[in-house]
Amino acid sequence: MSAPTEHLLVVDDDREIRNLLSEYLSQAGFRVSAVGDGKAMRRVLETHCIDLVILDLMLPGEDGLSLCRDLRARSSNLPVLMLTARGDEVDRIIGLEMGADDYLAKPFSPRELLARIKTILRRAQSLPANMEIGDARGFRFAGWRLDVATRNATAPDGLVVPLSGAEYRLLRVFLEHPQRVLPRDQLLELANKREAILFDRSIDVLVGRLRRRLMDDSREPALIKTVRGEGYVLAALVDVER
Repeated sequence: MSAPTEHLLVVDDDREIRNLLSEYLSQAGFRVSAVGDGKAMRRVLETHCIDLVILDLMLPGEDGLSLCRDLRARSSNLPVLMLTARGDEVDRIIGLEMGADDYLAKPFSPRELLARIKTILRRAQSLPANMEIGDARGFRFAGWRLDVATRNATAPDGLVVPLSGAEYRLLRVFLEHPQRVLPRDQLLELANKREAILFDRSIDVLVGRLRRRLMDDSREPALIKTVRGEGYVLAALVDVER
């Protein structure tokens, strides 16, 4: 089996951590670039094709949240794994709100980091072929259209709305299971997210992000409805384009 050739970018102001991750991930077969701030991060992104960014939350100057927002403005598909100094739920939620695909609290095991990286890359590389409706070109629902090739959603008024990788996967799950109540743990599983953790609100954060993309009022959602005590349901008919 050939070694992975994906190029990872580590952004962390701690030189020791950068060196540790560079050595460990290089030994795992990845190409690794490591920088200490946002300015250096942008230089690498301009000159290299990066497959995943490992981004520290606490950075001098521009912090990880600002940089994550900037990354999402540049690309909706570039995976971002955020490192947080604490495991607080607030940190995790804010990171996901900014568009991160996953998070890992410091201190962490390099083996766990490697497992998270492989999972994120596997999801990114397998879309959309691993979805249940693999030959779909697009989906139409409630005046919206999701383009599978570009992973953009087009609003009824023609506005094109780019989706992050996590938002795209979640919307695909809803579109493939319309008018069906999906429990939170099932949404996590179907969207190929990590296993649900007690008190982990990541799926609620992603639903909130997706509602905003689809201009669905979170206080009185008409499209993605909350079924109290059960989960969420896409309250729309769906046409599949092949």
